[in-house]
Amino acid sequence: MLETCYFCRGTVEQRNVDVDFRWGKKLKVMRGVPAGVCRQCGERYFEAGVYKAMEKLAVSRRKPATRLAVDVLEFRAVVGQR
Repeated sequence: MLETCYFCRGTVEQRNVDVDFRWGKKLKVMRGVPAGVCRQCGERYFEAGVYKAMEKLAVSRRKPATRLAVDVLEFRAVVGQR
């Protein structure tokens, strides 16, 4: 895994993070995913095997641990109100 961030040259440390993962029109939230995270800018880096596992989990029919309600807002509506 990287030790230095590609973008800002900050230090990358290993953490478990929550990931908002989109697969087609579906949004899945995955908790506790191992990642390298830049301490300076927050950029995340995933090993190839971890990313493949997230893809596999996203398309699986595995029962979710919990469900969330998510608000969806149209940005255009805000821009047009100026």
